[in-house]
Amino acid sequence: MTIAVVGIGLDGEKGLTPAAREIIGQATVLAGGKRHLSYFARHPARKIYLANLQTDIDKIARLDLTRQSVVILASGDPLFFGLGRLLLERFNRDRVRFFPHLSAVQLAFSRLKIPWQDAKFISVHGRSTDELIELLNRGNDKIAVLTDRQNNPAAIARLYLSLELPAKYSFHICENLDGVGEKLSYYPSHELHLLCDLDSNDFADLNVAILLRETKDDLDLTSLPIMGISDRDFLSFSDRPSLITKKEVRLAILGELSLQPKQTVWDIGAGTGSVSVEIARLCPSSQVYAVEKTSMGSTLITQNSRRFQVNNVTSVNGKAPEALLNLPNADRIFIGGSGGNMVEILNVCTDKLAVTGRIVMAFATIEHQYEAINWLKSNCWQYRLLQLQISRSTPIQHLTRFTPLNPVTLVTAARNLVKSKALVNSD
Repeated sequence: MTIAVVGIGLDGEKGLTPAAREIIGQATVLAGGKRHLSYFARHPARKIYLANLQTDIDKIARLDLTRQSVVILASGDPLFFGLGRLLLERFNRDRVRFFPHLSAVQLAFSRLKIPWQDAKFISVHGRSTDELIELLNRGNDKIAVLTDRQNNPAAIARLYLSLELPAKYSFHICENLDGVGEKLSYYPSHELHLLCDLDSNDFADLNVAILLRETKDDLDLTSLPIMGISDRDFLSFSDRPSLITKKEVRLAILGELSLQPKQTVWDIGAGTGSVSVEIARLCPSSQVYAVEKTSMGSTLITQNSRRFQVNNVTSVNGKAPEALLNLPNADRIFIGGSGGNMVEILNVCTDKLAVTGRIVMAFATIEHQYEAINWLKSNCWQYRLLQLQISRSTPIQHLTRFTPLNPVTLVTAARNLVKSKALVNSD
């Protein structure tokens, strides 16, 4: 005999196919959760209440399957974040047959009338939210989240907002799908604070959260800080929304540059232009040249300059050091990316940087940092290092933990004018 695993929805027996009804009707053992078994209260089969899946499945394993017809009732599709995986680990797969019902995710996208073949699926039902954080950082367009009492939609919204991601999401909360009290709720990104104010008691036990990425809306420039713009306000790469110089790192870079009015500033490896925009807003009388080798990056720099209404940023699409040769001499230089040409870039900077100017470099890898420091030593430059190891608080259910950002080392360098003068005199 085989074990039949039958998926069932909130509409109970009436939602089953005739074949599934017949299988259940012939069962001598009927196992499932309290809700599942309640649909068959008058069924004469022996009932096994599955409260603890690991231990209760052992009860089924001890049955004489040659004499018993065992049916296990499960929610939706048992092989979609369900108990199907546990059963296949416990029993020979030849002994298990599946009869799936519509999954909650299928029903949710159907109610929302949204194609879902390109969606990402995640369960935080009794699980860590780490995988969800990873999906949010990637900026996937559609994310379906199976929740529980602790990781409920409000907790997920609070988690998302705490990450300060460039990608904006609206939340659709789908409760009791196909059952009594079915409810759909919608929270656009600018109203997520209303969702955050709720708690687990405000949601049905059976709910699915569908997160849909929004297009960026216009900014209210009057509400922006003088410096330290939120990461989520910048336009970013659609496939890598988290590839942006984080706000906390940007603030340190601005401080290390020691900016003054009416300067010429280079931003090499400018990416989305977040550092360039911050400099341009702080110093409207300065001119910023944002050098980026990718055409998409250069386009984003232009778009972000318009978005924040700064007219003193020039987007330069080209690879350093070649793209630097025709730029006007600089008073300040920030190097956020070198494309593997750090030494060549620094050689050009030596010729194009004002005598009293300074260079700030950001490094995520030890090897590139080591290469730059060797160059600075060989060319008699003064420098200092500032290592940034930043963590942001992240809500985890009803608690809080710190989530670290990637460590970054800033190297701030200037010419050693004393040694330079000595070299001139000796000549």
